[in-house]
Amino acid sequence: MKTSAIHKLVATMALAGLSSGALAEDWMMRVRAIAVSPDVDSSPVGGIDVDTQYVPELDFTYFLTPNIGMELILGTARHEVSLGGASLGKLSHLPPTLTLQYHFNPKGQINPYVGAGLNYTRFYNVDLAPGLDIDKNSWGGALQVGVDIAVAKNGYINLDVKKIWIDTEVTANGAHLTDLDINPWVFGIGYGFRF
Repeated sequence: MKTSAIHKLVATMALAGLSSGALAEDWMMRVRAIAVSPDVDSSPVGGIDVDTQYVPELDFTYFLTPNIGMELILGTARHEVSLGGASLGKLSHLPPTLTLQYHFNPKGQINPYVGAGLNYTRFYNVDLAPGLDIDKNSWGGALQVGVDIAVAKNGYINLDVKKIWIDTEVTANGAHLTDLDINPWVFGIGYGFRF
């Protein structure tokens, strides 16, 4: 997905809210602190690792019904890549993720939810060892579970866990070297408000 496609997706979500005559509190915005913890697998070259990073995340949810929401998750992280403990360099990724969620108790103080959706990852600022490069684009699924806990009028503490499937191809001087599945677990805590 190109950047323009992401912009179209956000605009579509916004227009959906306007065209449906969205009432107050149909939207939720959250700010989270997240741990991006890769669950790495590489083949045929084993032993590649990608470190855990702690970064901020921003997301927007539009509620189609009281129980069903669409969430767009935005964040970026920069990771060190290593082989057998030796650094191969660093790379950054931007993984916008769209999930469709089911909220079990939308009017309650404690509102658990589950979600599933699609992730697109764009790798950028790739600074690996000389001769090494990666495929810059990845598509994959995403699963999510979380809970919003009301602490004020329209204000919520949020706990969230996501599993995101991200993979790429590592090349050496243009030739295929290995596949690299990053597939991070993303653990988040934050604050959200309805508007």
